[in-house]
Amino acid sequence: MAKKKTKRQSTDNDANVVRIKAGAPTAKKAKNEPEEAIVIKSSATAKAATKGKPVKAKKIKKPRSPKGWVKPFRAVGAYFKGAWYELRQVRWPTRQATWSMTVAVLLYTAFFVVVILLLDAAFKYLFELILGN
Repeated sequence: MAKKKTKRQSTDNDANVVRIKAGAPTAKKAKNEPEEAIVIKSSATAKAATKGKPVKAKKIKKPRSPKGWVKPFRAVGAYFKGAWYELRQVRWPTRQATWSMTVAVLLYTAFFVVVILLLDAAFKYLFELILGN
């Protein structure tokens, strides 16, 4: 599939933009094509490679993990470190915004308290009317 070239229409940069579809096939190597040469840095392994002997790759040692009884303490420490990082990113409201949100919550609560009390009184009246007390 051919690549489409379009010109970016921008006043500050008139560069070409190449758009490639996600499923566009890439150029594949031919089966008979030789692979790239392997670079060997060590002289000892270079001598062994030239003689035709297989060379074993050196294993890279992973850093030792902490012992079993240390892991929970590290996990707790990592938790508090992450929590402190998140707290530093919080954008706290101003005093005026805090008071306005507090008043809004109190008004919202008072409104629904009145609605529930009115519904309770209405259902109580209907219940007494049905039972005839």
